[in-house]
Amino acid sequence: MDRIKKVAVLTSGGDAPGMNSAIRAVVVSAFHSNIEVVGILRGYDGLINWETVPLDMESVRSISDRGGTILYTSRSEKFLKKECRELAAKNLMDNNVDAVIAIGGDGTLRGAIDFREEGVNVICIPGTIDRDIACSEYTLGFDTAANTAVEAIDKIRDSSVSHGRCSVVEVMGRRCGYIALWAGMASSADAIILPEKWDGNYQKVIDSIRQHYENGRNSYLVVVAEGVTDAPQLAEKIRENTGIESRVSVLGYIQRGGRPSAKDRMYGSLMGAYAIEILTSGRSDRIVAIKDDKLIDYDIKEALEIKNNSLDAFQYKLSLMLAD
Repeated sequence: MDRIKKVAVLTSGGDAPGMNSAIRAVVVSAFHSNIEVVGILRGYDGLINWETVPLDMESVRSISDRGGTILYTSRSEKFLKKECRELAAKNLMDNNVDAVIAIGGDGTLRGAIDFREEGVNVICIPGTIDRDIACSEYTLGFDTAANTAVEAIDKIRDSSVSHGRCSVVEVMGRRCGYIALWAGMASSADAIILPEKWDGNYQKVIDSIRQHYENGRNSYLVVVAEGVTDAPQLAEKIRENTGIESRVSVLGYIQRGGRPSAKDRMYGSLMGAYAIEILTSGRSDRIVAIKDDKLIDYDIKEALEIKNNSLDAFQYKLSLMLAD
């Protein structure tokens, strides 16, 4: 591979705290390797429409503490079409871009696999609050999202204690329950409903709440991962079967926002710099990953085929013990 002279960086899919740290590290590391960087606005759509912004040391100097992404993002339907990917590849070639660094989740990874058919070298950085990229033990944004959820749940619980209620709190994590698991454990939830473990047994949750009520507890907390079950229906069943007033709180997009935690800033910086390291070493079509708290990388297609992303068994067992 010829020496890399110019790279493009983009953020795609759902925004995640820590993306800006990764962008900054890409630019700074590229500068020290004499590589020019262009920012692509609005994800893969920006490649198709060629919406760009120059990135230099000054433009990224104070972005690590900002939530979201300075490059904006989108979920591109156009990029699913081969003719649009061909146009994106032509835009890169016409502007002398040697490689693309794409920061995002599963959809970003799949887009990169399709894109390499057009001869484009794509390096992916996993940025998704759900922590659902199987090849990596950590994804950017998870720590901040989990902390945001815990902070919100703590405040909801204050009110729940005052009124003697049961609070059913819905957090993000449609296919992967780590936000619900960590937020639920950290806030001493009486029940945690996870996509990987939910069997539809409402009665088990109700019996747990009733047992705590009979033991003299004054307030109750159930944390539910979105899309697993109907949170309002669950709250109503708890009320009908126990007589305990039950309220639903959906945390929603507050989990994506806010200043990134130190962990997300650090991992964003490490992953961004490592992406440039991969390119300067002559490797192509890779995804940055964390394993045993160390940076590694996989071939993009190989990474997508890794399916073992189940919840940590010990963490799940402990969550059940702590809910007793």
